[in-house]
Amino acid sequence: MLLPRQTCDHLRSGGLLMGTFLSWSDLKFCRAALKSAAGFFVMLSGAAAAYAQAPGETPGGEANLKLPDLSSVNFLGIDGHKLLLFGILFCIFGLVFGLVIYTRLKNLPVHRAMREISELIYETCKTYLITQGKFLLLLELFIAVVIVLYFGVLLHYEALRVIIIFLFSVLGIAGSYGVAWFGIRVNTFANSRTAFAGLRGKPFPLYQIPLKAGMSIGMMLISVELLMMLLILLFVPSDYAGPCFIGFAIGESLGAAALRIAGGIFTKIADIGSDLMKIVFKIKEDDARNPGVIADCTGDNAGDSVGPTADGFETYGVTGVALITFILLGVKSPTVQVQLLVWIFVMRIAMLVASAVAYFVNDLMAKARFANASEMNFESPLTSLVWITSIISIVITYAVSSVIIPELGGDPTQWWKLATIISCGTLAGAVIPELVKVFTSTESRHVREVVASAREGGASLGILSGFVAGNFSGYYLGLAMVGLMSVGYLVSLQGLGAQMIAAPVFAFGLVAFGFLGMGPVTIAVDSYGPVTDNAQSVYELSQIEVIPNIKQELKKDYNMDVNFERAKDLLEANDGAGNTFKATAKPVLIGTAVVGATTMIFSIIMALTNGITENVDKLSLLHAPFFLGLVTGGAMIYWFTGASTQAVTTGAYRAVEFIKANINLASAEKASVADSKKVVEICTRYAQKGMLNIFIAVFFATLAFAFVEPFFFIGYLISIAIFGLYQAIFMADAGAAWDNAKKIVEVELKQKGTPLHDATVIGDTVGDPFKDTSSVALNPVIKFTTLFGLLAVELAVKLTLETGGTLTHVLAAAFFLVSFFFVYRSFYGMRIKSAE
Repeated sequence: MLLPRQTCDHLRSGGLLMGTFLSWSDLKFCRAALKSAAGFFVMLSGAAAAYAQAPGETPGGEANLKLPDLSSVNFLGIDGHKLLLFGILFCIFGLVFGLVIYTRLKNLPVHRAMREISELIYETCKTYLITQGKFLLLLELFIAVVIVLYFGVLLHYEALRVIIIFLFSVLGIAGSYGVAWFGIRVNTFANSRTAFAGLRGKPFPLYQIPLKAGMSIGMMLISVELLMMLLILLFVPSDYAGPCFIGFAIGESLGAAALRIAGGIFTKIADIGSDLMKIVFKIKEDDARNPGVIADCTGDNAGDSVGPTADGFETYGVTGVALITFILLGVKSPTVQVQLLVWIFVMRIAMLVASAVAYFVNDLMAKARFANASEMNFESPLTSLVWITSIISIVITYAVSSVIIPELGGDPTQWWKLATIISCGTLAGAVIPELVKVFTSTESRHVREVVASAREGGASLGILSGFVAGNFSGYYLGLAMVGLMSVGYLVSLQGLGAQMIAAPVFAFGLVAFGFLGMGPVTIAVDSYGPVTDNAQSVYELSQIEVIPNIKQELKKDYNMDVNFERAKDLLEANDGAGNTFKATAKPVLIGTAVVGATTMIFSIIMALTNGITENVDKLSLLHAPFFLGLVTGGAMIYWFTGASTQAVTTGAYRAVEFIKANINLASAEKASVADSKKVVEICTRYAQKGMLNIFIAVFFATLAFAFVEPFFFIGYLISIAIFGLYQAIFMADAGAAWDNAKKIVEVELKQKGTPLHDATVIGDTVGDPFKDTSSVALNPVIKFTTLFGLLAVELAVKLTLETGGTLTHVLAAAFFLVSFFFVYRSFYGMRIKSAE
């Protein structure tokens, strides 16, 4: 298939471009590549046409998801509907918990110089978020078109019903966006308060304040998500609820993907631009004269607060939707459906309480150990919090299950079996962080190996050692996940199959559910990192050490005797702990995405096989399209990694170029606000350019591959989940190892400004897009593709059944052309050029 010359002329003139234009030679390359792709669609068209002869009504589609009557089954003498109404009160409790901590953080003491810096950071964050909000509205238009076509045109839903489904997708985006905004506000309160607390020279407040901020975000996030899902479950009519859940999940997945990808690109452009100045000009960390530092602080929030918060919100919701979908499709008995639905939501409520209890228990223990200590290992109380939460959650899981589902479908043993499966996931939430620390902690032998390598061999050997850490972590974390999933699988064979189709798939979904059981704490330890990182920057940018008579002022106003060097050492050491625990949350979220995607893919399989009664043989290597889909998924993962890193590289080049031209080291004054805002503008521009290319390529690739052949698409989804899992683990842990190797050199060895420090800074800048751009964004990309694929593949099947295969294949080719164009543009339109 040739790309028509008039189409190329249109593209060349800017018809599909925003920002960078392509040359005619670029488009000739597109034509040649797309011509070779034509044979691919022709080969698959025969298989798709054969599938088009399948029955016209599939039992697995969203249109057929209808909730059972929750009031038809009693629990503890109360019907299921009324029991879950009490859950709303617990959600309100979670919201109050988050708001109370928010208020206490806001009222903590802080010097005006530090508060001014944190407010400047917040103002730039607000500008960034407003820009991203407008961008999200643009992306939502793509989803709106598919929703209208599928539910309105093909399924002939009445206009009101289509509007309701669309509004729930908007609600999903609003949820992701809203909790991201809350997270930024909390963190920018906490950063200056943490920096100020460091002046007292005691380590405990430096641990306590960031963790409080994280728990405020975690409790707020999970409570809002759970409240929204309960409202759909309890108050939306049963025949609307299924599609509304899907619309809601797609919306929050879209929001998370956009905020995660753009935030990851933004933060690493700023971070690299700021860090490289330490080598070029031999200046200190967060030098106030460096106009890239404010952008770096904004990026810490855009990438390490907005991204994870939106990601966690979406992960929690999508996993729940996956389980709801499975129950409605895979469980035949309405009574068992109600039992499982009520049990899952009661478990979510109970685990919200478990996280709050664990936080208070751990806080008492940490105070007893460290409140008056002059030295502390900042990782120690964070580790104990994770384990205490896991243990309490597991105990509550068994206790609640025994009461809510003492028997399931007449089987009195299933309650403890289901509790065991969930506990495998809850245990993973504690085991995985421990394994991650083996490769990323400042105490890790792998990280110290990076330092040792860099000492003798410079940046090159240090980078190679980081690759080793990342690859080894993939092996150990992968086997840990397989081990825990295998336990869930084996337990599911003990009678659960009598209640449902494909019980092991449900077990995998429950393992993912267990991963997120301690959601508030997982989010809390992840949010710890951006606060500690910002606190160090706020300290330097405030220039508090050179304020006239500052020691006397602090003694008079706050009754503190200040040791500035001590404060800086504590802030740097705490930042190392933040780096480690930022790293621990990433494999938990990506693992949840992959395990949860299994359950969503099952929903598509149910639709394509008419309830696993037809076409099952096509889920095999003997069915060529399925195998080709497996191969194609890997290609997309590797393209995505390159595209997201390219956006960082080009943006960082422009940021470095600007900073080098405008930094004024002869002045003792801070960098101008105007220059700082210019760096923020550069970061935002390239983040959005990169995000636009990536989103459109992913969106149209999903449509194209769903329209090519349904079982090709199943193979594709399985492939991106597996390739994505290991790519994300490798990149996240390698990046964190390089980051903390630099921290060892700065804090423990105190060799800033040395060749060893330069080598580890270079390693850290390589690791920046690894750990905070490409790896973390794979999670929402996998989930968005899978969720959106639910609609896309059913749209394709419905269209094929009504019009034959020709139109579907023409559309598949057209969608692929658009996707390939933006894949091509993600490099050739983003290259570093000598002039803009």
